[in-house]
Amino acid sequence: MKLHDLRPPDGSNTARTRVGRGIAAGKGKTAGRGTKGQKARAGGSIPPWFEGGQTPLHMRIPKLRGFTNRFKIDYEVVNVGDIAARIEAGAFSAAGAAPKKGEQLTINADILRAVGLVRNVKKPLKILGNGELAAALFVVADAYTKSATAKIEAAGGVVNILEVPAESRPALGVDGDGVAIERTARVPRTAAGRDAADRKVDARARRDADTATATADAAAVAAEKADKPAKAKKAKAEADPSAEPVAESAEAVASTQVVESVDVAEDAADTVADEPADAPDAVGDASAPAESVSDADDGTAPTGDESA
Repeated sequence: MKLHDLRPPDGSNTARTRVGRGIAAGKGKTAGRGTKGQKARAGGSIPPWFEGGQTPLHMRIPKLRGFTNRFKIDYEVVNVGDIAARIEAGAFSAAGAAPKKGEQLTINADILRAVGLVRNVKKPLKILGNGELAAALFVVADAYTKSATAKIEAAGGVVNILEVPAESRPALGVDGDGVAIERTARVPRTAAGRDAADRKVDARARRDADTATATADAAAVAAEKADKPAKAKKAKAEADPSAEPVAESAEAVASTQVVESVDVAEDAADTVADEPADAPDAVGDASAPAESVSDADDGTAPTGDESA
């Protein structure tokens, strides 16, 4: 097989249909547009919404009036009368939200959902003033009507509004310049809260005192362990008085050896300085024959033959 023999598989490529090229082309004469009519003419395109001239659908349906406010807030609304009815029925006690003795009943979205007055806790909660209220409540909600606020406060309750900031604010504990604000302890509102705060302070003081005592004891133990080796060494020295003289004698021997080595080095240097410049070295003297040495000792001069 050669390069010019390569062919695509059968059916992978389809030739473009050529219309309007005569009868023999298969799409001649009307070119697939049928016989006459609006769609058979050139430029006869019809838009999708065209309905043949009758009033189209988007024109014959009625138009919606008004508009939808995008900024409307959809509240979960609860009347004070419904809350009072649930209190009388004991629903809050069954839901585990019963107040302690001397405290107000707390009302918020989660508690109202538990008693069946609120469906969606993700929506903001608004309290309305329909009905009568006799119990003192601590109500936490996003909005109140004037009548609801008046009835809750008249019954000895407190109204707390959850505010959503409209602008950016610094983080909690930090002022506008980024400097940390010194936090003060929150004063408990009830006697039980104040007692709990006092117990917490006392427990913290006892814990700090215990920590300081443990630290002091650990420091004393460490100091005692550090003093033990010194005391043991001192006691050993007092029990064996010969240990110190032995050490002193060893030091004396070492110093004596150093002095002797220095004296030997000085004597060798003096001997080298006293020798004449033309004196034979020790190697030459050792290699000279014994006869020449004996002749030099006798003092006789060599003969002429010998000198030759």
